[in-house]
Amino acid sequence: MTTTDKIKLSLSFLLLMAGVAGFYYFAQQAAAIRVLLVLAGVAAAVGVAWMAQPGKDFFAFAKESAAETRRVVWPTRKETVQTTGVVFALVIVVAIFLWIVDVSLMWLVSMLIGQGA
Repeated sequence: MTTTDKIKLSLSFLLLMAGVAGFYYFAQQAAAIRVLLVLAGVAAAVGVAWMAQPGKDFFAFAKESAAETRRVVWPTRKETVQTTGVVFALVIVVAIFLWIVDVSLMWLVSMLIGQGA
């Protein structure tokens, strides 16, 4: 990362913090104005960060990620319900198994220490 990029990212961070600081500095103003100050700080920070190479890389990655999600074949409602049912059934089976193991170990320990019937 170049020095110019570091300066841009630092400025971006400072703009973001200025928006947040403005929110608290103008505590007597209407909430809408205070929120607009934060949004302005975020917009300015994003704009400056976009000009730095890491920002350009991030936005290119985000664009590629959005394109990738459009290419994903999402499961149908029926497949989702069936998979969820299988997961719930497996959770119940494992819970019963662990309960049986717990009761068995508790019985074994009580027998070993002489408190069993």
